[in-house]
Amino acid sequence: MTAYATAAPLLDRLARLRERVGLLVERRSADDPTADDPLRGLYLSEAAVRHLLWPAGSIASEGFGLSEGVSESVPEGVFESVPEEEDEPPGGDRLRRLALRLALTALDVQVLLAALAPDLDRDFEPLYGYLNDDVSRRRATVGLTLELCGLPGHSTEGRARFHPKAPLSTLGLIVVEEPERPFLSRSLRVPDRVAAHLLGDDTLDAALTGYVRPLPAELPGPDPGPAIGPAIGPTTGPLTEKLAKHLATGPLTAYLRERRDGDGLVCAEAALRAAGWEALHLSARGGGHDPVPELLREARLRDCAIVVSPLPEQPDSLIRALAVPDVPVLLAGSPPYDPGWCDCDLLVLDAPRLPSDGAALSTVRLRSAARRHSASGLERHARRIRPAVGWADLVLPETPLAQLHELALRARNRHRVLGEWRLSAGGGRGRGTLALFAGESGTGKTLSAEVVAAELGLDLYVVQLSSVVDKYIGETEKNLERIFSEADRTDAVLLFDEADAVFGKRSEVKDSHDRYANLESAYLLQRLESFDGIAVLTTNLRANIDEAFTRRLDLVVDFPFPDAGRRLALWRHCLTHVPCADDIDPHPCARDFELTGGAIRSAVVTAAYAAAGRGEPATTADLLEGARREYRKAGRLVPGEGDW
Repeated sequence: MTAYATAAPLLDRLARLRERVGLLVERRSADDPTADDPLRGLYLSEAAVRHLLWPAGSIASEGFGLSEGVSESVPEGVFESVPEEEDEPPGGDRLRRLALRLALTALDVQVLLAALAPDLDRDFEPLYGYLNDDVSRRRATVGLTLELCGLPGHSTEGRARFHPKAPLSTLGLIVVEEPERPFLSRSLRVPDRVAAHLLGDDTLDAALTGYVRPLPAELPGPDPGPAIGPAIGPTTGPLTEKLAKHLATGPLTAYLRERRDGDGLVCAEAALRAAGWEALHLSARGGGHDPVPELLREARLRDCAIVVSPLPEQPDSLIRALAVPDVPVLLAGSPPYDPGWCDCDLLVLDAPRLPSDGAALSTVRLRSAARRHSASGLERHARRIRPAVGWADLVLPETPLAQLHELALRARNRHRVLGEWRLSAGGGRGRGTLALFAGESGTGKTLSAEVVAAELGLDLYVVQLSSVVDKYIGETEKNLERIFSEADRTDAVLLFDEADAVFGKRSEVKDSHDRYANLESAYLLQRLESFDGIAVLTTNLRANIDEAFTRRLDLVVDFPFPDAGRRLALWRHCLTHVPCADDIDPHPCARDFELTGGAIRSAVVTAAYAAAGRGEPATTADLLEGARREYRKAGRLVPGEGDW
């Protein structure tokens, strides 16, 4: 339906309102001796004073004559009552539809239309200025609006329409300005967003930019690049069905407590779609502006729900403001529900933990939802890596490569095997997946962890041990607990690089320092057993890891030093996107220089810079110089340079 067709019913109402304004102007000019004065409204003449003191149509002389006379003169259909049933097509008479949804009275509609008129038709400005007896006051005032509605200025019913707690004000449909003026002289303004909506514009309120976004009809798709896993539809579990039934019966306020970021949000979206509700997602607050009033008004205009995820640290004021009877509000967060958050009773549900195997959602879509809508506390102690690699980037023997595929398989199906099939050891043990990558530096341990994270559609968080280990007793454990708890909620892949520093062997207790060090290890052992996420430990020396930790690992992957054939494959892989001379030959480098994959990449980078500096393709000589540079960095004897 075109914008004109949407606005047509409203414009028709304005045309009939113009007739009523015309009647008032005629009546006023007929009784006003100063009607022809070109300076009327700028000063008070003697005739004007007499007219104000003894008006011909005053209440004293004619009772309610003015009110009754105007009412009798109103053309039929100007301010008709709102019908009991909505029979308008979608996008039709939006004023009528809004009145039905918000239970506005016929008088409310009259007031709103009178206040809205100058914003839609400039002709009303001089007319209102004349009727206000002030050419500078070109908006409807309280007194003029009551007069247009056929009510005297002392009408209790009429004056109540402009109270701060009256529906039009609390719903954000009108603003009564200039509180310092006498009540009847206060101006009325309709917010621009309300006027735009009534004319058919559904653009989100500019005041909500940066805070709110409309939820799509479907979950966000994967990031650009090859999709990983099938694009499977939303979860339809018992809790989602229960919540959808509640939503289908009418608005409610519900709290979905989640153990992992994104689970409550995805559950809320699925329930809203099942119940036929559109929604607005509030994901950020701050910046000195409270978006709640505009958010509630936008939800009412659009007839949609509100979803809040994540919750702020102190959510009580937000929840109290949003807990209204006419707008569905779904809150998702990890804190336990506190009855002090709100004076009314909320529907409290535990959001199910969504599996990562695609049974409910594809792993990529789950990652996208969690990343877009959740702020992870992991970044306080870890560095996030968004995987941009795949299996083709790994040059490994068959055995460790097969183990990495098995690790991804375990992570993807752990909820099915350990949960649905009940193969968990019990005793409060978690459903996490733990692996140890052992091998020399540069053999591909960190790269492999990134590839596994990419396969699972998750972010990789490299734990910064410098921000975890603390000299004060107990602080290290607190930092580790934050990391594990956030990883449980966010469903990320944790990487403990150089894990010997935290997961090293326990020592014999000789003093208090040894005792507390062993307590730290004991805490880690217990925490790993209850961990629900995915963690990878890397070490250069497998023997340094305590056997108690090793026993709790699902997989131990050994990364061997590459032989000549693997080194040649690594050289070629690193040169894939580098401009090379036609006669370039990495065979001598692979044969004569025993380098790991990381060192080979560094050598290629050195060769690439040398070639870029000359403005020419890379040559075999550049590769050899890069390899020699890596040998010298490691303090090794460079082939062909003799003894040191």
